Amino acid sequence: MLWIKAFHIVFIVTWFAGLFYLPRLFIYHAESSETAVRAQLKLMQRRLLMITHVGATLALIFGVWTLAYAPGFLQQHWLHLKLGLVLLLIFYHLYLMRLQKEFARDQIRHSSRWLRLFNELPALLLIGIVLLVVLKPW
Repeated sequence: MLWIKAFHIVFIVTWFAGLFYLPRLFIYHAESSETAVRAQLKLMQRRLLMITHVGATLALIFGVWTLAYAPGFLQQHWLHLKLGLVLLLIFYHLYLMRLQKEFARDQIRHSSRWLRLFNELPALLLIGIVLLVVLKPW
């Protein structure tokens, strides 16, 4: 059981690395006017998104596996809230996929200011998730 939890945490870190850095690459892309720089950023965005997919998939697999060995967790309200925040992270991830496709076509719809604010969302979700898991308030 501890091995499963450990791998769950490792892949959460991998997932969050992508969730934190990919929007930063979008900001650089939105602020750049040089063709060569934009081409490099597109490559970096595509590669980072692939790593982010791997982290997310494995974090979710190990998370479900953890729940399979601890079914009593599903009765706890803090876990319901945590899973709700994880669902928001999944939607955030899906929106990053959409943005990456748009940036690949140089269809930049958002300002760098908007992207900077958007970049803060996973940090807020992470804080909520960690507080729920550690404090288990309900």
